[in-house]
Amino acid sequence: MTRGFVIFLETKNWKLFRLTFLLLISCILLLHCPLVTAYCLLYTTRMSSSLLFIILAIIIIALLVILILRKPELKEDDNSFLILQDQLERLRGTVENKLERSASDLHQVLHRQNTEATKLITEITRELTEVKEGNKQVFSMTEQLQNLEKVLTHQKQRGNLGEASLELILSNMLAPGQYEMQYAFKDGKKIVDAVIHTKEGIIPVDAKYSLDNYQRLMNATDEEDTAYYQNEFKKDIQKRIDETAEYIKPEEGTLPFAFMFIPAEGIYYDLLVNQVSRGAVNTQNLIEYAYNKRKVIIVSPTTFYAYLQSVLYGFKAFKIEESAKHIQKRVEDLGKHLEAYEEYMKKLGATLGTSVNHYNTAYKELKKVDKDVLRITGEGIGIEPAVLDKPSFEED
Repeated sequence: MTRGFVIFLETKNWKLFRLTFLLLISCILLLHCPLVTAYCLLYTTRMSSSLLFIILAIIIIALLVILILRKPELKEDDNSFLILQDQLERLRGTVENKLERSASDLHQVLHRQNTEATKLITEITRELTEVKEGNKQVFSMTEQLQNLEKVLTHQKQRGNLGEASLELILSNMLAPGQYEMQYAFKDGKKIVDAVIHTKEGIIPVDAKYSLDNYQRLMNATDEEDTAYYQNEFKKDIQKRIDETAEYIKPEEGTLPFAFMFIPAEGIYYDLLVNQVSRGAVNTQNLIEYAYNKRKVIIVSPTTFYAYLQSVLYGFKAFKIEESAKHIQKRVEDLGKHLEAYEEYMKKLGATLGTSVNHYNTAYKELKKVDKDVLRITGEGIGIEPAVLDKPSFEED
């Protein structure tokens, strides 16, 4: 390479020297600055690797053609031109190898980056889809909560919700014939939400939803409002207890107690632990008042299941008792049949005894005939009567 530059300096062809110098600088940059090469290739990512190679090949061929066209000017030293040409050929080969390796490395890098980018886009798309579905569920739940809030705002709709909850529990636990919804008493004045039919009688069940004053108590911000709504809430519960007690009508076949069904577990829990909101309401006295004085059992959806289990056990015991009675009746019928059979057997035995008597008597008469034959002929017939025993009725 150094020798080629010396030859150029000796020829003093400055124009050709400048051209060659620029070409060498470009090749050196390509050989020793792969980062520059990679940058150029990345800058032209819209071009394919084969197109870049074609462009570089055209540039090198164009330079060679220029050098060949300038050959008359280099006739003074053909040997130096051949040396330069050889150097250029080697340089071209080296450049091609470098370009191929750089293009291959760049292709691998781009392929890896493209794969990672595709994977990242897929994950982002999936996460966005999940977020979108989650938002839909949140919006749906929000809409349902708004609808529930609308339902709970109206007292009549709250009552319908309580009755629906009660019917759902009864239908899941009891057979259709074991309960009845909207049961009307004979006086025509009272209609209870549901009754449970048992062997001993019917059990009234009424759904009560005292929510207005409970919500006001929960939202109270000062002691005065809290004390006021505590008292109002207690009055509501006591009023509902008295209303449920009116469905206890033993004269119409009810048992001496009734269930007061509270659909809200939160309200029932507050009643049970003797604590409502931030203030203490003596709800334990209400529970005792309901059971001891009014014969009303306050239940929630959870505890009502437990009470229904007891009722179901009662139904099972009743079925067992009914089955036992049925079996007892069948045994009694069997005893009667055996007695009748014994009478027939006695009659048959008596008949058989009479027949045996007749049989034995007939043989005795036949023996007399044998004696008559013996008197007449001197020889008997040899009749030996077979005497039968009478049937006997011996008890084991």
